[in-house]
Amino acid sequence: MDDFGRPPPDDYQLAVQVHHRLRRAHQRASAIFLDTIGDTQLTPTQWAALATLHGEGPLSQNQLGRLTYMDPATTQGVILRLVERGLVERQPDPQDRRRTSVRLTRVGQAMVVDRLPDAAAVHDRTLEPLSAEERTVFLGLLAKLM
Repeated sequence: MDDFGRPPPDDYQLAVQVHHRLRRAHQRASAIFLDTIGDTQLTPTQWAALATLHGEGPLSQNQLGRLTYMDPATTQGVILRLVERGLVERQPDPQDRRRTSVRLTRVGQAMVVDRLPDAAAVHDRTLEPLSAEERTVFLGLLAKLM
């Protein structure tokens, strides 16, 4: 191993690779999300869209995608699924009819408000194995990688 924990090139080990560890951590966080939120139809990506609309108000599809770090195709699919569930609605943007504006419905707004405590619990459960100091360091390091 070198000073950064990397194995020499001829001794590649998947288990210690950053992409593998991040993927496994993401799988764990997603499982905790699904278990805690209790809605098998609501994905973490859909929650990101709902929570962003709750915090920001109506947004264009492009703005929503940028704020949630989703590519346009993913944003479109997420919005379509949320429209089907009656949680968001789309309409032409009043400032620019070529754009589509997305906003929470009353049902969507109520659902987000009801689930906010669960979302906070997801955060705590995900970081549960870490001490308070480790949490601070970990979240700071993740921010640096983003």
